[in-house]
Amino acid sequence: MANLPIRFSLILFACLSTAFGLHLLILNAIDEPLWNNLMPLSYVVNYVMALGIFLLLFYLKEKLSNAIGFLFMGGSLLKFLIFFLVFYPSYKSDGKMQGGEFAAFFIPYLIALIIETFFASKMLQKMEVKSKEKNS
Repeated sequence: MANLPIRFSLILFACLSTAFGLHLLILNAIDEPLWNNLMPLSYVVNYVMALGIFLLLFYLKEKLSNAIGFLFMGGSLLKFLIFFLVFYPSYKSDGKMQGGEFAAFFIPYLIALIIETFFASKMLQKMEVKSKEKNS
C-alpha cells in the first residue's frame, strides 16, 4: 500500500495532462482563445489540491481512521473555497459566468474528484481487509 500515493499522483497527472491537451485541442478547433479563463492555473490547482488531500488522507488513515470520510468531504469543501476565492471573481467580472469559464475549472475538478474517490475507496478497502486480518 506504500506505493499507493505514487500511483495516485502519476495517474492523476496523466489524466489531467491528457484532459488539458484535449481541452486545448477542442478550444483550438472551435477558434476559442487557448489560454483564457485561468485554465492552466485551474489544472495545476486541481492537481495540487487533489494530491494534497489524498496524501493527507493516506498519512492520517491510521490515526484518524474513523474521520477519513469527514476529511475527504472537508477537502472537497476546501476546493470549493479555493474556487470561490481564486477563480470565481475573475469569472464573474463581466457579470456572468460563461460556459468556457465553467469548463475551465470544473473539467479538471471532476477528473480529480473521480480519481481521488477511486483511490480513497481502494485505500479504505485495504484498511478494512487489514483490520479484519488483524482481528482474526
